[in-house]
Amino acid sequence: MTQTTPPNSSDQAQILAHALPYIRKYHGKTMVIKYGGNAMTDPALQKAFAEDVVLLKLVGINPVVVHGGGPQIEGLLKRLGKKGEFIQGMRVTDAETMEVVEWVLGGEVQQDIVGLINQAGGKAVGLTGRDGAMIRAQKLKMLDNADPSVEHDVGQVGDIVSIDPSVVKALQDDAFIPVISPIGFGEANESYNINADVVAAKLATVLKAEKLLMLTNISGVLNKAGELLTDLTARRIDELFADGTISGGMLPKIAGALDAAKSGVNAVHIVDGRVPHVLLLEILTDQAFGTMIRSH
Repeated sequence: MTQTTPPNSSDQAQILAHALPYIRKYHGKTMVIKYGGNAMTDPALQKAFAEDVVLLKLVGINPVVVHGGGPQIEGLLKRLGKKGEFIQGMRVTDAETMEVVEWVLGGEVQQDIVGLINQAGGKAVGLTGRDGAMIRAQKLKMLDNADPSVEHDVGQVGDIVSIDPSVVKALQDDAFIPVISPIGFGEANESYNINADVVAAKLATVLKAEKLLMLTNISGVLNKAGELLTDLTARRIDELFADGTISGGMLPKIAGALDAAKSGVNAVHIVDGRVPHVLLLEILTDQAFGTMIRSH
């Protein structure tokens, strides 16, 4: 990593002064942050992420963190001798895999993030969709992208029925930072593994969040020539789906982002989680670090 010269005091004052209009604009607003990818596994990026979340909270913005954990789930499945299987970007989840998902997401990963935020001076609280009866789910009906008459069985993968955000609001009002694992529950009290991007998008909608920020391992949405598309509308995204520019693991991410933008979240940002302090750069400066999605 290149070593940059620290800014002198007048530069630092300028930086802080430039952040002021953004702090004023977003004071009291909720921002849902989907935390995943390299930002979760690189210790320096983990520390920067936790500091950003705490700083946002201290300047009066309400961050809500929703996390993934694909690599960690994959690692534990491997140790147990199970091979992960994916259909159209979704993990096939049998009963044994579901247990692993609950251990890893609701236990290890969630508590690591809570610990990091607390260490940085925040007060984080870990939740799953069971807490406060937050995320009701049902079995996902997955139709084949090429042939909609074919339905894939992906096991205990959930589709969100409803989200009750009252537990999140209660924590926010009391200066806590909620950290949410994407696990829902069904009518018979069964657990469901839900795509974290989908949970983050739906939660942002029900919380009427100002922004949804999705940290990824790429610089944003790229066109076929590999160039970053910084500003996308709903119509343009439909075109990118149709011509195959957006595919694989990006499908649920973008579909969720688009739903959130259409349902009243002011802006959805798909940002590069490999950039240290990317949350502060994206929220409190006028620089763009990724792709912003607007409803129209």
